[in-house]
Amino acid sequence: MTKKDYYEVLGVDRNSSTEDIKKAYRKLAIKYHPDKNPGDKQAEELFKEAAEAYDVLGNPDKKARYDRFGHEGVNAGGGRGGFSMDDIFSQFGNIFGEDSPFGDIFGRGGGRQRRQGSSLRIKLKLSLEEIANGVEKKIKVKRQLVCTTCSGTGAKDGNAYKTCQTCNGTGQVRRVMNTMLGQMVSASTCPTCQGEGKVITDACKTCGGEGVTVEEEQITIRIPAGVAEGMQLNMQGKGNYPPRSGREGIAGDLLIAIEEQEDLFLKRDGNNIHYDLYLSFVDVVLGTTAEVPTVAGKVKIQIEAGTQSGTVLRLRGKGLKDINGYGVGDQLVHINVWTPKQLTKDERALIEKLRNSPNFNPNPDKQEKGTWERIREFFNG
Repeated sequence: MTKKDYYEVLGVDRNSSTEDIKKAYRKLAIKYHPDKNPGDKQAEELFKEAAEAYDVLGNPDKKARYDRFGHEGVNAGGGRGGFSMDDIFSQFGNIFGEDSPFGDIFGRGGGRQRRQGSSLRIKLKLSLEEIANGVEKKIKVKRQLVCTTCSGTGAKDGNAYKTCQTCNGTGQVRRVMNTMLGQMVSASTCPTCQGEGKVITDACKTCGGEGVTVEEEQITIRIPAGVAEGMQLNMQGKGNYPPRSGREGIAGDLLIAIEEQEDLFLKRDGNNIHYDLYLSFVDVVLGTTAEVPTVAGKVKIQIEAGTQSGTVLRLRGKGLKDINGYGVGDQLVHINVWTPKQLTKDERALIEKLRNSPNFNPNPDKQEKGTWERIREFFNG
């Protein structure tokens, strides 16, 4: 099933500001919230759809990747595969602000939110064939996982901690200031527990109180056909888990930067492929068949008698698939006549006999285009 455009989901355009995107999402979140639509599965799906769109468009980095590469630019497959209701409540529960009348729209008010870990970045080198057809890669990644000994709490036996006395477990301290305009309330991260709401009394020996351990994990990455050098794919939930967040923490993302491995013979130009075919003087004079490599394997092409050096043959549909599904590129075969640098005495004698033959004197007619005309013709379709 094809995903809807995120801008269409939120009802905004590409030039909308971050604040406008946030307002659009807030409006939809109220409209489709499960509490206002009990038992309505369609409303629940629209609620999730809006949250997924906001997760991307509300983040400048993700929005930039989405604008350039579409859905494939923000999901390399194998991630969370969409949002659960709990993900939405934890990540976007404070979108209305603590003091807003909508502060409890997600059932959490202005309370402490689930923490998200840091993202990991890797480089993945792909051959032209892998880029053309798409590929599934299994790679090993070292990432922070929840400590199994203490269940991610960082405390010995998972319970050697106590509620922070400074913030009473909220993770925040509130200050009331008297100003000319009256009392103003400000909230900041608790300096005692660093926003965790609890203080460890005896640290877990496995993780040293961090709540996470570094483990090597094999991850399967599905690369779609048509990716390009410099493109960055995103696997949600395959980054690091945050320290001391227990089982409630959310893992960061795995960002995959694509690198293209240069092919010995085929050269990429967008979705098109270029190939230089070298032929002998005899082959272009008499005509022949030639075998050329493509991203889908070798194919045979016919070389007509009298083919000129510089001729470009177009193999339609033999290029790369467009990452956004806008068709397939072509392969352009550039004909080059190979001129021998050394001749035997007999070979030279044969060529000399042909030097003054009328058919060997250059005499292009009006139908034979020059080099620049051919280039312009092929690049303009």
